[in-house]
Amino acid sequence: MKLHVINTGFFKLDGGAMFGVVPKSIWQKSNVPDENNLCTWAMRCLLIEEGNRLILIDNGIGNKQDAKFFSHYYLHGEDSLVKSLNKAGFSEKDVTDMFLTHLHFDHCGGGVKYAGEKLELVFPNATYWSNTEHWQWATQPNPREKASFIKENILPMQESGHLKFVKDRELPFDIFYASGHTDKMMIPKIEYKGKTICYMADLLPSTGHIPLPYVMGYDTRPLITMEEKERFLNEAADKEYVLFLEHDSVNECCTVKRTEKGVRLDRVFSLGEL
Repeated sequence: MKLHVINTGFFKLDGGAMFGVVPKSIWQKSNVPDENNLCTWAMRCLLIEEGNRLILIDNGIGNKQDAKFFSHYYLHGEDSLVKSLNKAGFSEKDVTDMFLTHLHFDHCGGGVKYAGEKLELVFPNATYWSNTEHWQWATQPNPREKASFIKENILPMQESGHLKFVKDRELPFDIFYASGHTDKMMIPKIEYKGKTICYMADLLPSTGHIPLPYVMGYDTRPLITMEEKERFLNEAADKEYVLFLEHDSVNECCTVKRTEKGVRLDRVFSLGEL
């Protein structure tokens, strides 16, 4: 197995929304905001090369929304999904499996594009993976999350016949299901070089979110998020998991450790250092 980091660029979100009830005087120490209270976040994906399969986990925000939509998120940086795939030695046609942790626009928007006025899959030879419960949640959205579930990002997967729901061991990794952020978000746990690499998606957006009360305002069930984080991070500390951070603008990976104040950050490093 080989793992490749796929950087798709940066965007900005309100710092208060990203840290919920935590005061700005505290969270700004780890995530410095700009003059508009916006913090920079990565959209860092992971490519798994395993046998004859090429599995991409998440795909960023894409580029098919209108200028008004993108004006809210301040996309920036030199990286893009296609450029990063090419840098790793692959093209969109090489991807065999497109695994989506969940269907919020910054995680799945890069999987569908416009060809003229028609929507088509970016990865024409790939199976697009979701799960039954989350698909229903995303396609029949609640008012709180409706703006995050964009039908142009989602429905073409099913209409193309490429959508499949995860069952048992169809992919070469275990999955932790978390329902605090959104219903049945999937956290892959990948065995690699004697370590367990956990793709943290929005269960742990950054190292700044490790303390239990540091929960995003975007989470639909924040108390459940806290329970899931506590269980997961305790296990991560005990078993020395490597946490791969999708949204941390500085750190690719980290480990955590138990302390008298609870689980806290241990080390930060790049995936290539393993």
